[in-house]
Amino acid sequence: MYRVMLADDEGIVIDSMKFIIEKEFGGACQVEFAKTGRKVIELAESFRPDIAVIDIHMPGINGIDAIKEMKNFCTNTVFIVMSAYDKFDYAKEAIKLGVLEYITKPMEKMKVINVLKKAMAQIDSEREKRSNELMIKEKLETVEPIIENGLIYDILLQEHFEEDIESYRSILGIEENYGYMMAIVCGDSQEGNHMTNAIGSSVKISGKYQEIREGVKSFFNCKIGNVMANKIAVLIPLENDSLEYNDRTELIYRAREMAKYLRKKTDISFRVGIGGVKPLRQLSDSYKEALNALIDTTGSVAHADDLTISCNYEEDYPKALEKPLFEAVTKGDLNGTRAIADKYSDWMCQRANDGDLMSMRLKVLEFALYAEHLAYQNGGMTYHYSSRNNYLPEIMGLNTTDELKKWFIDKIENACRDIISKKEEHSNDIMKTAKDYIDNNFEKDISLDNVSRVVNVSPYYFSKIFKEENGLNFIEYLTNVRIEKAKKLLENPNLSIKEICASCGYTDPNYFSRSFKKNVGVTPTEYKEAFTVSGR
Repeated sequence: MYRVMLADDEGIVIDSMKFIIEKEFGGACQVEFAKTGRKVIELAESFRPDIAVIDIHMPGINGIDAIKEMKNFCTNTVFIVMSAYDKFDYAKEAIKLGVLEYITKPMEKMKVINVLKKAMAQIDSEREKRSNELMIKEKLETVEPIIENGLIYDILLQEHFEEDIESYRSILGIEENYGYMMAIVCGDSQEGNHMTNAIGSSVKISGKYQEIREGVKSFFNCKIGNVMANKIAVLIPLENDSLEYNDRTELIYRAREMAKYLRKKTDISFRVGIGGVKPLRQLSDSYKEALNALIDTTGSVAHADDLTISCNYEEDYPKALEKPLFEAVTKGDLNGTRAIADKYSDWMCQRANDGDLMSMRLKVLEFALYAEHLAYQNGGMTYHYSSRNNYLPEIMGLNTTDELKKWFIDKIENACRDIISKKEEHSNDIMKTAKDYIDNNFEKDISLDNVSRVVNVSPYYFSKIFKEENGLNFIEYLTNVRIEKAKKLLENPNLSIKEICASCGYTDPNYFSRSFKKNVGVTPTEYKEAFTVSGR
């Protein structure tokens, strides 16, 4: 259905247009008309036409001015201008207003029909576009909570790769590099620093999750996780690396209002803990701070920065380098470890050059010991109680910043290398065991699951490291082993193709022949005949 408005002060023109429209388009159009500029605007406000055919010369407000006024509230209307005068100024003004056509009177029937069809086609296109946009929006509203929960899950459990976080940021439109976490905790009521009936309340908020989600988003521009026990984790992205006092005060006020709103909407009591501002990849720390803030206070809303539960650092201390340094060590990222350790040691050298060499000695020792602690934890190494007895004498014997820097970087890098070597050693052991098993059992019906069970790692992890170590996936490697064995057996004139097929782990001779040709370039028969003819 198309709503068509006709605007002309001549009744005969309106009657003619109505006749043409009804004759050509039948019930597809609903037609209304007006004969003055003022009536056109009033009718348009109530009728909201899809198509408006307007004469320029009408009593009172002219057609051009009427269109200008209608443009304020009829944003999707297609305008067609008509006039008995073919004047360039009118046409130019109409073009500026974005009208579809400027046609002159008297109008031919086919001209009117063609122009209306063109307008209808434009309306159909816009309607389809709006429909598609609504459908996409509807799908996003279904998918977005899942994506938001995936981001928060990865951040809190730290089970992510760098590219995962970047993908989440891109999909969710997060441009900020910082943020803070809120922990929304529910219960029947608050007793001291905890909520009663946590288990029962978790069931309740699961049933009212959508209402809670909409309520939280009405107070904060945020990303929301699913219900975990009686808690919901909320991420609020932030452009800056800290909150000013006034901003923090406003944040706490909004959180209090949100808790009251949610209580009213769900008949469940809520407390809100708020963590400090962190880089996005360190927001798990902010969430821990949010939970600790609720433990350390009995208020309905608690901000970590208001409580004495966090360590403050002197102004120029490179706090931002600490966690990335030890993360790089733990991951076995030698280049990252070296780069961050170099930056951190430069800062220590600068402070030591100002006369504080002893503090550098202590910090170098502290970080070296912690890096080695991570190596013991993550590298599967054997700890020896007395293995570092010489560290303190060595440190005290270093009297220049360059010597301390070198000692520091060497120790940090060695810890990282220990993790790398142990991982490689573990991986090599897995590969050797796997290859030995394949070489000794290739004639059997073995699978990835069989071999992963033998090496005692999950099929997913085994498949991943097998491809990384060998450049081939498991099936490709097994096929190569079988084909190489088949080539050797084909050199024996006393063995049939069928016998060779069975000896190499193939139950179907046709499949064996296809696989052999794909990998060698000829069929087993052709290979056998070529070997016999050559007399090798």
